[in-house]
Amino acid sequence: MSLVKLKIPDERSREHPLNQLPYEDLNLITELVLQSGSLKGLAESYGVSYPTIRGRVDRVIDRLSKLVEGTPMDPLAELLAELVERGELTISGARAVRDLARSTAASTEEN
Repeated sequence: MSLVKLKIPDERSREHPLNQLPYEDLNLITELVLQSGSLKGLAESYGVSYPTIRGRVDRVIDRLSKLVEGTPMDPLAELLAELVERGELTISGARAVRDLARSTAASTEEN
């Protein structure tokens, strides 16, 4: 893993990737830092299980990575991740929806 060095025009630039994250993601990152990077402590402070907080942190990492790379977010993936996080959809169900959407989009592009 390499250290990311961003060009920042000024200290409070809106262009910084962290400033582009939703407030709930910033709150999660702040609490993670205050918990000294402990996912167990983070899960306890949010009152959720370790796997739930792991999934949330993974989602924030994915969002932040895409912002740093300049890659657009996938709205379907974001929605599916939210539904899984809230317990409204299983991970396997989300994968099935995602895979179907991708295969439908690919077949549409071919025609």
